Amino acid sequence: MIGLRSARPPGRHRAGQPHISVHRRLWDGPARAHAEQLERSWPAWLILYSLGNRRFYAIAAWPAPEPTIVCDDTAEGLEEQMRQTETDLIQRPLSTPSPASPSPISRGAVSPVHATSPPQQAAMPRFSRRAA
Repeated sequence: MIGLRSARPPGRHRAGQPHISVHRRLWDGPARAHAEQLERSWPAWLILYSLGNRRFYAIAAWPAPEPTIVCDDTAEGLEEQMRQTETDLIQRPLSTPSPASPSPISRGAVSPVHATSPPQQAAMPRFSRRAA
């Protein structure tokens, strides 16, 4: 019933009880260590390990019009995707607007950034970067 309490104080933190140390558990320690090692060896990327999804995520730390995020179940797979993303970026030709044709924005078109309905994005998972 609401508002009624038992006569016995609950839990192990009762007054007069000795302090009990609780073992701190480090979840997925090897995977977190892999993420830290990858972050040290790939300085242009922010590497994260998600405890909830048990996946590795990498976010590009260089300036770009849109965020570059790759993910994989293994550290080796993530590293391969990061390598492939950087290769694709290097091989992509740079597109420069020709001076003869004005940009769509200068002709009064609405920029995709300022569109009325923002694109729907999936919720990002919570990440655990390092043990504190």
